[in-house]
Amino acid sequence: MAILINIGFGNAINADKIQCVVNPDAAPIKRMVQRAREENRIVDATQGRKTKSVIVCEDARLVLSALQPDTIMKRCNEKPDRGDK
Repeated sequence: MAILINIGFGNAINADKIQCVVNPDAAPIKRMVQRAREENRIVDATQGRKTKSVIVCEDARLVLSALQPDTIMKRCNEKPDRGDK
């Protein structure tokens, strides 16, 4: 069963598909986002807010989030509570 990570505003991503989470302020990341936008490989999950993190997925898609990279990484590292007893 896939573990979904909340990336803000009711949006979630499959934790198994995440390669890395990066800050969008660096010039190379800005170029990568622009190129992905031109090639329709981007998912904007910011709900109109400022992009604070870029999630790079296995299939070369980029997911933009309004959450800080640290917040997303903490959520990835938390043990999910599946309710199993």
